[in-house]
This record gives sequence, structure tokens and C-alpha cells, in this order.
Amino acid sequence: MKKVTMKMSALAVMLALAGQALAEDANTWYQDGQNALEAAKKLYPNNRKAKNVILFVGDGMGVSTVTAARILEGQLKGLDGERNKLAFEKLPYLSLSKTYSANQQTSDSAPTMTAMVTGVKTNDGVISVDQRIKNGDKDNSQVQAAKLATILELAEKDGRSTGVVSTARITHATPAATYAHTSTRDWESDNNIPADANVKDIASQLIDNFGPGAIGDGIEVVLGGGRSRFLPNTVDDPENAGRKGDRRDGRNLTQEYVSKFGGKFVWNQAQFDAINPANTNRLLGLFERSHMQYEHDRPNDPGKEPSLAQMTDKAIDILKKNPKGFFLMVEAGRIDHGHHANNAYRALTDTIALSDAVKKALEKVDLSDTLVIVTADHSHTMTIGGYPERGNPILGKVMVDDKLVLATDGNPYTTISYANGKGYYPHVSGEDVYNFPARSGRIEDMTNVDTSDPDFHQEVTVPLDSETHAAEEVEIFAGGPKAHLFQGIQEQHYIFHVMKDAFGF
Repeated sequence: MKKVTMKMSALAVMLALAGQALAEDANTWYQDGQNALEAAKKLYPNNRKAKNVILFVGDGMGVSTVTAARILEGQLKGLDGERNKLAFEKLPYLSLSKTYSANQQTSDSAPTMTAMVTGVKTNDGVISVDQRIKNGDKDNSQVQAAKLATILELAEKDGRSTGVVSTARITHATPAATYAHTSTRDWESDNNIPADANVKDIASQLIDNFGPGAIGDGIEVVLGGGRSRFLPNTVDDPENAGRKGDRRDGRNLTQEYVSKFGGKFVWNQAQFDAINPANTNRLLGLFERSHMQYEHDRPNDPGKEPSLAQMTDKAIDILKKNPKGFFLMVEAGRIDHGHHANNAYRALTDTIALSDAVKKALEKVDLSDTLVIVTADHSHTMTIGGYPERGNPILGKVMVDDKLVLATDGNPYTTISYANGKGYYPHVSGEDVYNFPARSGRIEDMTNVDTSDPDFHQEVTVPLDSETHAAEEVEIFAGGPKAHLFQGIQEQHYIFHVMKDAFGF
């Protein structure tokens, strides 16, 4: 990590704001409260059936992540970060979701997303099967007996269009839970399945679980990463020279999607941009061999790839052509990965990218007939601490009265830190963000370290190979038909039941 002299003090940052904070007085705050009260009084429940449902999932987007991203977005725009609002924070209804799984206090994405899309809690590591199945079970007959119907499958059966969009691999736990059923989230390709197991891999289920003799007529829009899981190991990857697919069964699932469902396949930005929703009814876009780029890194991707907002925009344009309506799941999958690396910058900028996607969706749909839900599968151990002054850079060091606040060891510390993970390290150009030794505690004097650098990794308390999830509740933001049913603290699987009720299934 490069060391720099801080050129803009916390006070200078405050003075650079648009003037809102400095113009505040007692009347400002009082009138804010009155305005909020009047707005709340004008809210009336919408009990209509929903034509469309859009479920946004910020993977790992805990409460502290939302708070920090809100502040960062405002500060990046030169505005008052504390009073800023992300697009989804403007939705009228809010609830809290309890994220524990059937067998763990702190859960992973497989059972949490399963709960949201099936209405049933299950065990860690398994996808859209009930808790009779344990992670790693190899008997397909048992897996099939424990299958849980997903909200996407119900929408397909009802004749509605469906879509799955993610910045992670489309076969990763969160998107996979909408269409696949398996005992192990890691069995994304047939190459990942042990020889003595007969459970179907996740990628193949995107094709085999739909169409004649199965469910509905196929998922209309699938956009994300994970291209290698769909290509055989005899086929060259279109973007990465010298690399081939992962599949050992010889199936080219991208071709199968096109031939079986009559869809189009794209793998880069130019091809994506050339897709005209007016004459496209089905679209498979796989823009990376593995996960898509972080939003910060996306402009430098050699093959170029669309943003989450762009994918959401095009998905809605294709899906809304169905007069019966649609179900769309959109995941900001890499928030989670940034946190696992103790890299708050990337986690927060991907959260802002999710906000941009929600903003785009709200511009394209009508909340009178479309239920929009924004939530997370679980939280992370990131915390916002110390007593930084108002307007202090959220990725900076704690400052009060334009002076660094020192810890008991005599060194400054950052506003954001993590309870565990690999922690701080001096960045080496070109080094992978995960490739560094675990280090805990206070490492060095960071007085002249630029902690807002995108490659900075925050300090941690407990050294681990990777930062872990956290177990506290996450938020559910909602607007549209039946959105008023999100109130209080709810079990995570409640989300499915509201979506199902809104659809009238």
C-alpha cells in the first residue's frame, strides 16, 4: 500500500460538502422530523396482486455495510454522506431478517438464499432442499425427495417470465438457489462432483430443470459470471486464451440454452450492447470464467463487461414483454468477496453499484403493480467505530477537531475495521487481493498510509485465512404490492411467503 501525506483534512472535507451540514440548526432537525412524519402518514397499504416481483440481494450486505456505503456514496459525490440515502433506502417499508440456518447460528449463502426463495430454512451448504439433507450427501434419490419449490419455479409454472442476474458465478449459491436443488453448493460443474456421487451439478440444472417434461419454458434471462461451468474441457474459452471449460461430460450448456430455449448467448460488453430487447425473448450472458469483476475493476477488464445496473436494465426490458408479468432476482454477489478479503473499498463500491441497479429498476417499473424487495443473505464482521467527527472520510482514520485520534499504542486507527480475517498488508502491485498472509492486531503506524486506497485492507482482531460472515439481522427494504407486510423482525424465510402472497399463488 502506498504511503501518502493526507492532503485533505477532515475539516476540509466537511467544508467541501454542499453546505447542508454547516447550515443546520435546531429548526433544520425539527422540520426534518415533521416532514418524515407527514410522509409516513401518507403511506397506505397496497393490497393489489403483484404482476411483477424483483428480489435484490446484496450478498453480505449487513447493516454496517449499508451505513458505510451510504456515507461513501455521498462523500464521493461531494455531498453530506451521513444524510445521504442509497436508492433502496428510499423504499417505504422496512423489516429485519433473522439469518440463522437450520443448523448454524452464523450461516452461509446457500441456506439463507434457500430460505428466501423457498420459504423453508435448511442446513448450511445445501441448496433448495430441506434439512433432511446434509452438506455432501451423495444420493440423488434423497436429494430429489427433499426438493423445495422455489419462487422462480412457481413463476415459471404460472407462465410468467423469469430472470437471474448476478455479479458472481450464475452457479454460485445465491443465484443457484433460484433454479437448482443440490446437497452441496460447490458442485457447480460435473467436474466438481465426486465419482461416487450421482447428484446433478448446478449448471446442468439450469437447462435440465426447465422446458418440456419439466418446469415452465425455461428462464428467459440469465446474466452473470461462471462461463467455465457451462463449457466442456475441450472447448476454448472465448475470452481467456489458452483456457478451456471445466465440464468433463462434453456438454456445451451455452449451446444447449440457445438450441433448447431459442435464446441468444453473449460473453462481452459489445455483444451485450448489441442485444435489442424488442426482438430478444431469451438471453444467456456469461461475462467471466468465474465471478465478474468488482465494480472498481470493471472498467479495466480486457473483455469488457456490463455493470449490474446495465444488466438489470436489459433484463427488465426483456422480461416485461410478458403480459402475465415476471420474477427477477438480482444479486450484487461481490460485496461478500470484498468483505472476505477485508477490503472495505470494494465491498462498499459494489454496494453502491447495487443501489444504482435498484435506482434503474425503480425508473423502469411501477410500484403500483411491482413488488421490489432489497435485502441481504447475511452480514459480515465489518464495524464502524471510534468517534470520528461529522464528515470524516468513512474510509479514513478517526479524526476530531482536524486531528488524528490515537489509540493507546500511540498510533491512529481507521473508522472501519473487521473482527477477523487476513487483515492489513502493504499492497504489492499486481498481487491478487486474497494473496497475503493473515495478520491481526495493530501492525504499524498508519499516519501516512492512504487508507482510502482501493487496495487497502483493514486491520482485524482475529487472524484467519478469510474474514467470516456475521450472524446479526439484516435489513429488508420494500415497496409495491404487499410491501407493507414487511414489518418488525421476521424469520428470513418469511420473504418467500410475502412474494408468493403478492403473486397470488
